[in-house]
Amino acid sequence: MSEPDEVTRVGPSDRRVSDPTPGKVREQAIAVNGLWSGLVSSAPGATSGWHHHGEHDTSVYVVEGNVRIEFGPGGARAIDAGPGDFVHIPQHVVHRESNPGPTAAQEIVTRSGTGPLTINVDGPAPASG
Repeated sequence: MSEPDEVTRVGPSDRRVSDPTPGKVREQAIAVNGLWSGLVSSAPGATSGWHHHGEHDTSVYVVEGNVRIEFGPGGARAIDAGPGDFVHIPQHVVHRESNPGPTAAQEIVTRSGTGPLTINVDGPAPASG
């Protein structure tokens, strides 16, 4: 990316699509040892596949639109976030995002950790009962 003692700027045309999960478009802006940051977008009505981020903690800042994150046993828990909201997704938490709103959603996502950025899975563990 850059020399260790240089400050760099990443413009919109410098981002590249990376780290695929169905239903989300992730544009990588920064990828250095232990840190990933980029712009993530989803169309109205889109729902991503189930996944987790391995050894990475994830910070999400919703720029525009609406984001719902489902997680927990059987995927039964959910939080909704809108413009100006931050969301923290801890390491290994299986989840999926959807855009329940009528407009495209855009999020600034930053991950801190090591190993693969995204691990796509079939779904969360079922609820016990």
